[in-house]
Amino acid sequence: MDIGNIHFDSNIFLAPMAGVTDVSFRKLCKFFGAGLTSTEMISVKGLFYDSKKTKEMLTTFEGESPKCVQLFGHEPKIFEAVIKSGAIDNFDILDINMGCPAPKIVKNGEGSALLKDFKLAEEIISTCVKAWGKPVSVKFRKGYGAHDDVAKEFAKMCERAGASFITYHPRTKEQAYSGQVDFDDLKAVVQAVNIPVIASGDIVDKETFNKAIATGVKGVMIGRKAVGCPEIFSLLLGKDVKMNKEEIARLHLKILREYYGEKDITNIFKRHALSYTLGESGGVEKRKRIAVAKNIKEIEEVLFS
Repeated sequence: MDIGNIHFDSNIFLAPMAGVTDVSFRKLCKFFGAGLTSTEMISVKGLFYDSKKTKEMLTTFEGESPKCVQLFGHEPKIFEAVIKSGAIDNFDILDINMGCPAPKIVKNGEGSALLKDFKLAEEIISTCVKAWGKPVSVKFRKGYGAHDDVAKEFAKMCERAGASFITYHPRTKEQAYSGQVDFDDLKAVVQAVNIPVIASGDIVDKETFNKAIATGVKGVMIGRKAVGCPEIFSLLLGKDVKMNKEEIARLHLKILREYYGEKDITNIFKRHALSYTLGESGGVEKRKRIAVAKNIKEIEEVLFS
């Protein structure tokens, strides 16, 4: 798959997820065949004000290509300043988040709040396109209110503003992650624009992958399903996975230790460890113990004993 001058080894991408897609998890998903990896959702204002914690989220791994940085914000000039500062030069794609439903993001006029302000959204996109000089993508939802549907017009606006491709999640901000996505919505957006569309939301197995591809999208983006199941990329590509859950969890932990100290590893790995136990015999009891674990050794004792 190619978009512009960027080649992707597969059309199954890892979605940017706050608190999840740190450098170690991206490396793990790349190992299993993710065609594109993306940072967590990063505050453009945090980069503008040179926040150490925010800048650490830009860490990449050797061989991470192509790689995407996802930024959120609501001030075009801040986006422009960050791009021109060179802070994100290491990335191949800039993705603008216009779909996050989190209240703390929305209340600042960012994420899915931009679905209510086409003019500002278009200014942000066009500013980034002009300043960046590389592919710019936009990730967005169906609308803001529970029954809103602005997807087709928003998609057209993104194309008009110069986006190279868009990622569409057919739920509204008010729906968050409830209910099921309507694949007919994907088809309508695909038919509304001439740029590639990537599908996001509820793609969890080969059946839902095939349903999404049948709408005409160029690829899919895997988010929550990859947590606890990073091998989903290989499975969707039709490849055999010769590792069991314990081996995958051990590999994840090994990669984490390449980038973080023990305290950070405990905080980062806990969420993943909880997911690695899903479907296991005795999983409920394991998750209770992981939830109260004070260090990585205690988590390992639960997962690997």
